[in-house]
Amino acid sequence: MAAAVRLILASASPRRAQLLAQIGVTHEIMPAQLIERRETGESIVACVQRLAESKARQVRERLRTAEREPVLVLGADTAVALDGRMLGKPRDERDGLEMLANLSARTHEVLSAVALADAGGVRSALSVSQVRLRAITPDEAARYWASGEPHDKAGAYAIQGRGAIFVQTLQGSYSGVMGLPLFETAWLLEQAGVPLWGASG
Repeated sequence: MAAAVRLILASASPRRAQLLAQIGVTHEIMPAQLIERRETGESIVACVQRLAESKARQVRERLRTAEREPVLVLGADTAVALDGRMLGKPRDERDGLEMLANLSARTHEVLSAVALADAGGVRSALSVSQVRLRAITPDEAARYWASGEPHDKAGAYAIQGRGAIFVQTLQGSYSGVMGLPLFETAWLLEQAGVPLWGASG
């Protein structure tokens, strides 16, 4: 009988864990420890793919010595892009309010990469979504910032939280905008033999 596959999520994001649980995938959490920075001359697409793959690879390497059972590591990275600029997590209130002002009444891209590492290497997939926010007044932005929700979110908003009221249209993957594109994730997991809809509870 084949040994059960152990799946590790290389992220501390509760949203990614919730999305994996949504499709019934049993997993453990072991966050990667990387400096998440775009390299000079690197495209945003290349950056999110590199970071997702690096997270998966780093945690897989950490577990390499305890390989008596099959181990898969899932890494992910998400970025908000506007006018060729990559918007990460806001540094402070001023930065967060500036991001919201720039995104107001405009369409931006959300790029979300997912990577799966095993003994044979790393495979990855990319989801790109177009999101348009309605006009956001300075007072709304200030009150939204005061809620605490935008503080650790790329682009300073959360589509799955209070920030949903700003989202006018979405073309692409809702789960990808949240941080883990489930279509691409499920494809990678199925290719590796991980059962979906299999978790209890």
